Amino acid sequence: MAITNPSVAKVDPVWDRIRNEARDAIAAEPLMGGLIHQGILHHQTFECALAYRLSMKLASDEMSEQILREIADTAYAEHPDVAAAARADLVAVFERDPACHRMMQPLLYFKGFQAVQAYRLGHWLWMVGRKDLAYFIQMRVSEVFGVDIHPAARIGRGIMIDHAHSIVIGETAVVGDNVSMLHSVTLGGTGKEDDDRHPKIGDGVLIGAGAKVLGNIKIGHCSRIAAGSVVLQEVPPCTTVAGVPARIVGTAGCDQPSVLMDQILHEDR
Repeated sequence: MAITNPSVAKVDPVWDRIRNEARDAIAAEPLMGGLIHQGILHHQTFECALAYRLSMKLASDEMSEQILREIADTAYAEHPDVAAAARADLVAVFERDPACHRMMQPLLYFKGFQAVQAYRLGHWLWMVGRKDLAYFIQMRVSEVFGVDIHPAARIGRGIMIDHAHSIVIGETAVVGDNVSMLHSVTLGGTGKEDDDRHPKIGDGVLIGAGAKVLGNIKIGHCSRIAAGSVVLQEVPPCTTVAGVPARIVGTAGCDQPSVLMDQILHEDR
């Protein structure tokens, strides 16, 4: 059942801001009125708007928008943490992506945010034993967004995937909170083994474009992986690695590299 309690919206500053931005956007560009009304202003809560947006993006001849929307509504009603994580992700995108100037942008336009929220639905389905539906969501996310995240992977809150093209996250991967990654990142295995075979990414990690992290290895909290690196060994916390294969080239340079988004290699101070 949809979450429609109007009292939620009254104490939801993220949703209030999105709705105000939506009204301003329509005033500035009336031709966007239909899309913005349908995607934002017709809904009482953030959860309803997100369920609608994901269902519209993922629907196909094989699975209707109405069925997908009911799945999302049920997920948000039965497991509020799914929607709480979505809010954290949206704020992360707004704060870290210099191309994001309004909170409504990730909800309406950014495929990285939308792909992560669709994964969260698939993960919820996986955890409640509805694995075929979870696989269907994974397939549609890959087809629509070019992002392939196994529904069994465990991903924390405050995730920002910038550009979000050609992202691959394997079945036993774990991604901590407040992680940022750019396009063409792979968190993959190293062979055909059928066990715990994918990386474990700590909190606050920044993963540059095109980086490949392979195998059941730990990437320490608040570390940085430079663009184009191939990481095959454990990375200590608060360090920067670069190269093929990746090697330690210095410290992380700051307390929260995933928030600062500084990808330049500086000499250690």
